[in-house]
Formats: sequence, C-alpha cells, structure tokens
Amino acid sequence: MSMLFEPSSIGSLELPNRLIRSATAERMSDLDGRPEEPLAELYSELARGGIGLIITGHAFVHEGGRCHLRMTGIHRDDLMPALEMLTRAVHDENGLVVMQLNHGGRECASEAIPGLPVAPSPVPSSKGKERPQELNEDGIKDILGAFGDAAGRAQAAGFDGVQIHAAHGYLISQFNSPAANRRRDRWGSTPARRMGFLEEAAVSVRDRVGDQYPVLIKLGMEDYVRDGLTLKESVEIVRHLADWGIDALEISGGMGGTSVRKDVLRVEDEAYFLDAARQAREATDLPIILVGGMRSKQVMESILEEGSADFISMSRPLIRQPDLATRLREGQERSSCISCNRCWPPPGEYGIACRDPDREK
Repeated sequence: MSMLFEPSSIGSLELPNRLIRSATAERMSDLDGRPEEPLAELYSELARGGIGLIITGHAFVHEGGRCHLRMTGIHRDDLMPALEMLTRAVHDENGLVVMQLNHGGRECASEAIPGLPVAPSPVPSSKGKERPQELNEDGIKDILGAFGDAAGRAQAAGFDGVQIHAAHGYLISQFNSPAANRRRDRWGSTPARRMGFLEEAAVSVRDRVGDQYPVLIKLGMEDYVRDGLTLKESVEIVRHLADWGIDALEISGGMGGTSVRKDVLRVEDEAYFLDAARQAREATDLPIILVGGMRSKQVMESILEEGSADFISMSRPLIRQPDLATRLREGQERSSCISCNRCWPPPGEYGIACRDPDREK
C-alpha cells in the first residue's frame, strides 16, 4: 500500500491516511462570523471525498482579529450552535476536523473590526497600508486569553483538535518577525523574546484544553521580506514546540502578500517548502505536515518515504476536486488543479469555488 493511505496519528488523534486539507479561507460565514449551511456542506463533501483530516479556514479568536468580512468567528459563546453544525457535518461522514485559530493583527481589514488594527509595533504591512496601533501589555494579555478561550469553544463544539495559525503575516507571525516586531520590551528585540508571544499563545491553548486534546501549529518558516524571519531563526522556534504542548507542525512561509506560491505545472514546481521541512525535521520529532504545491502522487510519496514529512496537506487541489484523496487511492496520479488561483470569490460572488471555466464536472 502507498504510504499516503497508511493510518497514522497526531497526538491522540488517529488519522485514516496521511492526506490533510490545509486551512483555506472559505468566506462562508455571515457578517457576525457565524458559519452558514454551505460551509457545513463543503466540509461534508470533503469528508466523503476521503481526506484524512480537514483543517478549517482561519477563525478569528477576538473581535479585533477578524481579517475580512465573512470570516468564521470563534470569539463568542453564541456562535456555538453554528460551530457544532460544522462538526456534526464532518462526523456524520466519519471524518475528522480541526479548527484553525487566528488573529489577523495588522492584516485585519478596517471594515471588519472595531477601531484600528493592532500589531506588535506600529509598522504597516506595506507601503500605503494603514499604520497599526501598537499593542500594550493589557492588549497582549487579552488576546492571549482569547486564544485559550477559543480553543475551549472548539473543544466544546466537538472539533477534533485546533491549529494555531502562526504564518502568513498574521499576528503571531508578526510577533515572530523582526520586520514587524520592533519592540524593546519582553516581547521583542531578540529572537527568544519575539517567540514569546507564540509560546504564551500555545500555553494558553494547552492549559484550556488539557493534555490529551490535539494542538497543531501552522508555522511560517521564512518571511521572504527584507529583515524578516529567516529559516535559521524559525528552526529555533521549532525546537521549542513540543515543550509548549504542540502535537504537530505544518510548514508554510511568506508574510502578507509576499509568498513563494507559484504556478505548479511540472513535478519540479511542487513541494516548494520541502527544504524548510527538511531543516525542521532535524530540530523536532513532532509529526510534520507539508503544504505547498502538492499535486502529484509521485512527489507526495517520495517526501513521505524520505521522512521529511509525515503528512501531506493541500488547499487549492481540494477546491477543484474535493474527492481527490479517493481519486488518488483509485489510481489518479496527479491533481487536475492548474494553479490559476481563481478560487476566492470576486465581488458579488459567494465562497470559495474552482472558477476555472474548463473544470471537469
């Protein structure tokens, strides 16, 4: 049997195979952050399609951390019935689902939050962008507590685990990055201090959910911006993850609009975070999840066989073919995703969908 379809585990969570749906911002919640029925239907379809684990799109843990309208919220207790709708939809299909927890920091859209965006330092994400408000100690403690509270809600709603979002230039990523974090207090100025916010967020989550509940992390290993987080620095973060109560590491990279994402039309274009995974493997025994341009069974299997990663995660291929896991098991050799990046809704349209006009029906 292909290693892709061998069962494996993340902490106490037993997965039927090694294929994971990576977090994808679905934009299928209402203006209060309440998940809507089409989102439950999407997760149900993914579960039926054979994926080993679904990681939800990022959910905001604090009212000031919403990145965009129609982002899912997990910041209030009154959202619980809608969150439970999501877990029921997956579990009814014998699937597994993990909630991704996030705070957007300076990446939050002004129309999505009350007041100004917040960040570790008043540094805009790019030229012409709004200058965020620097977080004070009380604000930091409030957000750290919100991560723990959100994890508790996810656990109570029936999610099979949580994933802390520490990538892509959102708040935790901003604290990790010397390009965004210019503080001179205990939250900045050295790599050890910059990673302190992530450590406290992880501890807040673990304290809330107990020892046995699966806690994953998506970590940006490199910012690809001037003066940003380097691979060498992020490997030092990786060395600490197990001590902070993390059960598995998903490798990613890029800050804000800066990314190494590219068209993936050849085998040679795939697995563009593989070097980061290899270096992370030298620093941790935690299960490693690798995302980034995964399209062909050949590449996925070779990565698992060499031991650089334990799980393969994908986003856009599963928007095009929610049953891709089953297709690969039955003999399809490669995703039909053409990496056109037309997945997210243009103005006037609703939710993620493959908008390639030549998509097979």
